[in-house]
Amino acid sequence: MQPDAYRDRREAAAYLTAKGLRTSWRTLQKLACIGGGPQYRIYGRLAVYTDQDLDIYADGKLSAPRFSTSEAA
Repeated sequence: MQPDAYRDRREAAAYLTAKGLRTSWRTLQKLACIGGGPQYRIYGRLAVYTDQDLDIYADGKLSAPRFSTSEAA
């Protein structure tokens, strides 16, 4: 896809899953209602996402690299 292309929820979930971060389109749908998900835009009746917004969301959910479980705090 082009950098400025938009993805619907199913495509957005597939994009995150292809990066190794399993995500359901239903999860994206729920997060759009309760908050905490990636930024999106409305096009008609569709929620659409950019790759950049999905990458920002994924980076925000990932922790810093760890060497031990004791570093979790």
